[in-house]
Amino acid sequence: MEKDKNQKRRTQEEVVRSQIHARSAWRKTYLRLFLLGYGAYKLCAPWVQSASTSYILCSSEGRIYTVDEHKPTAECIGVQNGRVLGVGELDDVSELYNPFNDLSAVFQLQADSMALRTVRAVETSPVGSWIKRAVSPKVTNIKPGSSIVPGLTDAHAHIIENGYMLQLPLMGCQSVQEVVDRIKAYILSHPDVHNDKSKWIGGMGWDQTKWESKQFPTAADLDKDPLLHGRLIALNRVDGHARWVSPAVLEKMGELPEEVDGGLIVRDADGKPTGVFVDNAMELINMPPWSEEQVQEFFELTMKQALSYGLTSIHDADTKLDHIHFFKKMAEQGNLPNRIYMLGNIPSDEYWGNQLPRMINHGKDGRLNLRGIKLYADGALGSWGAALLEPYSDDPETSGMMLSSPATIEKLVRQFWKDGWQTAIHCIGDRANREILNIYEKLLNENATLTGSDILSLTDAKRPRIEHAQIFEKSDLERIGKLGVIASVQPTHATSDMWYAETRLGSERIKGAYAYQTLLKVSPRGVLPLGSDFPIEGVNPLLGFYASTARLSPDGNSPHGPKGWYMNEALSRTQALKGMTLDAAYAAFAENEIGSLVKGKKADFVILDRDIMDEEQTPLSKILDTKVLATVVDGAVVYGSL
Repeated sequence: MEKDKNQKRRTQEEVVRSQIHARSAWRKTYLRLFLLGYGAYKLCAPWVQSASTSYILCSSEGRIYTVDEHKPTAECIGVQNGRVLGVGELDDVSELYNPFNDLSAVFQLQADSMALRTVRAVETSPVGSWIKRAVSPKVTNIKPGSSIVPGLTDAHAHIIENGYMLQLPLMGCQSVQEVVDRIKAYILSHPDVHNDKSKWIGGMGWDQTKWESKQFPTAADLDKDPLLHGRLIALNRVDGHARWVSPAVLEKMGELPEEVDGGLIVRDADGKPTGVFVDNAMELINMPPWSEEQVQEFFELTMKQALSYGLTSIHDADTKLDHIHFFKKMAEQGNLPNRIYMLGNIPSDEYWGNQLPRMINHGKDGRLNLRGIKLYADGALGSWGAALLEPYSDDPETSGMMLSSPATIEKLVRQFWKDGWQTAIHCIGDRANREILNIYEKLLNENATLTGSDILSLTDAKRPRIEHAQIFEKSDLERIGKLGVIASVQPTHATSDMWYAETRLGSERIKGAYAYQTLLKVSPRGVLPLGSDFPIEGVNPLLGFYASTARLSPDGNSPHGPKGWYMNEALSRTQALKGMTLDAAYAAFAENEIGSLVKGKKADFVILDRDIMDEEQTPLSKILDTKVLATVVDGAVVYGSL
């Protein structure tokens, strides 16, 4: 009996101990669930907070073009906190927003199976369901037929100057009289100018190659009409490399030098100035500087245009000091609606890099950069200022001109490189391109000897650019590729110049001009950034997309007819899109942040009302009908709507 009692007592004690253990385990599990639930909540809090800036955009037709060679098209793109969270099919992109994935990943690393089971329990609980609903992004489908491309970049433009041009635009004028008529309309619409002859009148865009005479205009042309008589008028040629002034300005300038280094004072048969000043001679015209209010106005005019055309980034290719300070102030106030990559310039043959404030991702939104500079080798083809190896075919008396000596440019580039600046040098003519390639090659070889690095590694680090890269002798086309120098080109220059370029250059030299396909093929990294040079050309980047692929004027014509001008140098649509996105980003050291729609990059993109990559839906003749539905920078809509 005693033995049975002891056995019963032991059994009761075991039951009690088991109950105590169970209650303890339950408490531990409950505590673990509580802690994990609380931890999940804390982990998910940032996701909940970012839900307002998270969304998914989808194209049921897969018309999202990523410019990512590994996944060139996608159905959906996910955005969170201003960056691309992922691209792919809707289910896959949606799953990226599940905050429990991060928590599970932590415990997988710790090999904690109990914790993993608990996470899944929390995830499937009411709390987990609430959390997932709270962070679930809005899904929006773009309209059928429309498409998404990465934010477009203009790799060579002039922001403030474009706004200046818009006050009195002279593009498209077919005669001197049409220019005069536009000036008269401007005067009559501006009472302050009409009533005060001391006010300067500035405009831009005339092009004598569009006129019947094909000759430069004269100061007298701006004085014949009674409304213009005696007024201070200064008008920039379309390329910005010549200025046409009125007799009142000539009188104000006083005695002029006989010659100007790197410039030309156009004179008549008697040696008297006609009123046109080319390249460095333009500096003799002492026009009043723009006020801060004018600069602000010009900036806003350009930004309004740029955003409406899908430009999320602009390389400002000649930013003077006062404009650098203006952009810096705007960036610090958070008033830059898109990204600006400045190429600073101070007109001096003495080193001036120490006067520039280096800026990388500067400002409230990190959208302003200054790490490169702009130099000029020669002038422009339209004003016979491009430096050629042989005389012009239509003017054997001249071969154009270098604006600075090669020795001066080499000295500057050497010091800029030493101080860590990127150099971008304006080169139009084949002589200018050869001289700059000579300088780049010499300095790269010197650096390679000193550092033991190969040439292409050095060019990848320094990213030396040639702006325009317009006319090359055949061997130099090969050399720019071997050196890895970036050719920054403007396709609309080809279609604007094609009506007179062969007259200027002849049938042989033209074969090395506007050679975009060749330049892309010889590039060791397959890089060819595209720009417009606005205001010299239009702001709309699709003008460049069309010009590079069709090699036609906007009305569908060319000197070779409707099939295009030297089509062997045309780009494919894929190449053109890359040129104005990822290649342009590379030219600004930004290829890891922008230029393609890849996870982790900034969410800069454009929604178009049609698919410019689909040749059946959008033939070449319809590209310029494309409209921008939305422009997005850092995930936020800056033009249009999603």
